[in-house]
Amino acid sequence: MQTETTQPVDMTRYVRQAGLWMIMLTLIAAAVYAMFSGDRDPQTTISDFSTRFLGIFIEAAPFLLLGSAVSGLLEVFVRREDIIRWLPKNPITATVGGAFMGFVFPVCECGVVPVTRRLFTKGLPMSVGVAFLLAAPVMNPIVLVSTFIAFENQPNQTELVALRFAITAIVAIGVGVIFAIAARPQEILRPVSFAPVAGGDGGKPDDNAFTDFKQPPRDMIASANPTLGNNLYRAIKVASYEFFEMGRFLVVGCLLAALMQTVVTQETLVNLGEGPLLSVIIMQALGFVLSVCSTVDAFLALAFTGTFSSGSILAFLTFGPMIDIKSTLMFAGVFKRKTVAYLILLPLLMTMLIGLWINLFTNI
Repeated sequence: MQTETTQPVDMTRYVRQAGLWMIMLTLIAAAVYAMFSGDRDPQTTISDFSTRFLGIFIEAAPFLLLGSAVSGLLEVFVRREDIIRWLPKNPITATVGGAFMGFVFPVCECGVVPVTRRLFTKGLPMSVGVAFLLAAPVMNPIVLVSTFIAFENQPNQTELVALRFAITAIVAIGVGVIFAIAARPQEILRPVSFAPVAGGDGGKPDDNAFTDFKQPPRDMIASANPTLGNNLYRAIKVASYEFFEMGRFLVVGCLLAALMQTVVTQETLVNLGEGPLLSVIIMQALGFVLSVCSTVDAFLALAFTGTFSSGSILAFLTFGPMIDIKSTLMFAGVFKRKTVAYLILLPLLMTMLIGLWINLFTNI
């Protein structure tokens, strides 16, 4: 008689998850304490927090829904063979192409995450996906038009618009190339996002990498009668699954962003923004904390053009759409934690250095 064998429980993974939640809850508790400390009126504080949370969530949710809908369509109507055929064979050229994929999939920082994850499961090379993830919130026609309109009365309008897209492309391609050279898919992607990546690493995936693999139920991704109606129905089911799967990260990110905005006011950050380097750092922090959608952030940046340097304004317009609180939490649904840290630090340092160079050596 055969005896049933069970896989050993990976307690390390559960300990790491528990530790992460403890850190997050501690940060939230500290922020809540700061909200109600001092002479703050509790009723006003709660009202401000609720208003900020709803404002961020209502602004972001439609774009997450759009990205989830695109994800569902990609799952049903795009094959892995199509991805392989469309992309250049050269990894550097493919990475450059990834930075401009936003003109094909015009999504903001909320919608780009589910689209990227779905493309990874379709075999998109990792470096291409990273470049697309960072660049698409800016490198798309909607943001191009909104940025042009926002700065239409500024004397340096052309330079600001051109540099916003140039800096975004440089940073996204640079980070994508780093990932192409120095990282392997099975080492940076969570199992839910992993697929045999076309043009990526050729090594054998870790056998233990799929212990917590979680995909949509099979009836969402397979059909015995693939008519157009059935395909659209399956696309809607996958999109709804993706929306609720990524929505939990969006809600937590919106909560943290609203807490940060309530505790650290915009005026406090502005008062600290002096000097060619400090102003860049402050505007980067402002972009991270405010978590404003990339389709409207140019209008917010316009309010700072009279007091902040051009380098800091451009740092806000490039780093903010790439990395903010809500997108950082959503990255956790695609990448492993160490990878999320690199995805924050590399764009942070690159945009900081470019912003500092603009402040010191240009007259924009």
